[in-house]
Formats: sequence, structure tokens, C-alpha cells
Amino acid sequence: MKIHKEGYTIILVTFAVLVCINALVYFLTSSWLWLFYLLTAISIVFFFLIVQFFRIPKRNSIVDGNKIIAPSDGKIVVIEEIIEQEYFNDKRIQLSIFMSPLNVHAQWYPIPGIVNYFKYHPGKYLVAWHPKSSTENERSTIVIKKDAGQEVMFRQIAGAVARRIICYAKEGDQAVQGENCGFIKFGSRIDVILPLDAKILVDLNTKTVGSETVLAEF
Repeated sequence: MKIHKEGYTIILVTFAVLVCINALVYFLTSSWLWLFYLLTAISIVFFFLIVQFFRIPKRNSIVDGNKIIAPSDGKIVVIEEIIEQEYFNDKRIQLSIFMSPLNVHAQWYPIPGIVNYFKYHPGKYLVAWHPKSSTENERSTIVIKKDAGQEVMFRQIAGAVARRIICYAKEGDQAVQGENCGFIKFGSRIDVILPLDAKILVDLNTKTVGSETVLAEF
């Protein structure tokens, strides 16, 4: 299993802390071995969950400039028309993908093109399904512009547990469809903002596979 580079430090620190705690418990409660064995079992499960969280599986990324692919794993929880006020200032279609702690938390570029806009917004940590999380939570906004002129926005949004967003995109970068572009640590949500004439190919509660599921077509 391949581990995302964002997990290296956390995994090593977690391992060291768990070893120290278990060693301390062993020496302090050597007459109560059952307590040591119980703590060891809990520690193994906890460590496994941390490692699983930072996994990044190999994906068969779709490369098709007319298709908009899911930038993350998760489940579609919102499909609605909105007035986007940060960049486009007009009507758009918003698709929101909720990620549970069990999902892969890497993000991938949904279309090929140029990173035309990037902005990091500090903010709150409302639960990811809260309607105001899109505009009030900590988030990063990225807009990719195709050679043909179409633009797609997507946002990495922190949640109540996720408190660190990693984004590798910079304005002027070449975005390669299906290439890893970021990571959100410990759960959250992704908003994808599409043109009104995009043909939506998913429904509410559709489970998405990042870089593989086709959300829509131009």
C-alpha cells in the first residue's frame, strides 16, 4: 500500500508515541498484563487507521478534456444551481462531495488546462455538510481554464475534524487531468463549480472515485 507524502511525519510520530505509551504502561502495570495487552490491541488498530487514512492507491485516471472527473473520493451530497460570488459572479452548478474519514483524502485535477486562479481562505471549522461551510470554513479555491476557454472551479473545504488543507496548485501551473493536486487531513468536503450548460452525469448519493468517476461533460 502506497502512503501519501503528507502522511510520513504523522505516521512516524504516531508510531513513536504509541510505542512510548505502551512501554510505559508495561513497566508501570507489569502485574496487570491484561491492561498492557488491551492497550496494545487498541494501539495497533489506531495506528492501522492512521496509515489507512494516508493511503493513495493507484488510479486509472480518465484523460479526456471534454469530461470533468471527480477531484476526490466520497459521496455526492449537493447538486444545485448557485450564484458563485468569488470568481465567476454568475450562475453556476455546484456539486459537493463529502469525504468520510474512511475515504482516500488526496485530490486530483478534474480537467486539463492552466491554473487561472488560486486563493487560500482562512476560516471556521463548521461540520462539512453545513450549508455555510462552502463560504465560511477554511478552504482553498482553484480555477482551471481549458485551452477552449471553459473553466471549472473546485474548493478544498476543511471540516470540524479536518484542520489542514494542502494544495500544490499555483496560478500559471499546467494542470494535468488526474494528477494529484492536494490533500485534506482528516475528513471534509470538495465543491466543484461547473458551467450551467455542463451535462451532469451523477446523482445525489453517487459514490465517487477520485480521478476516475466522471461527474459531467462539457
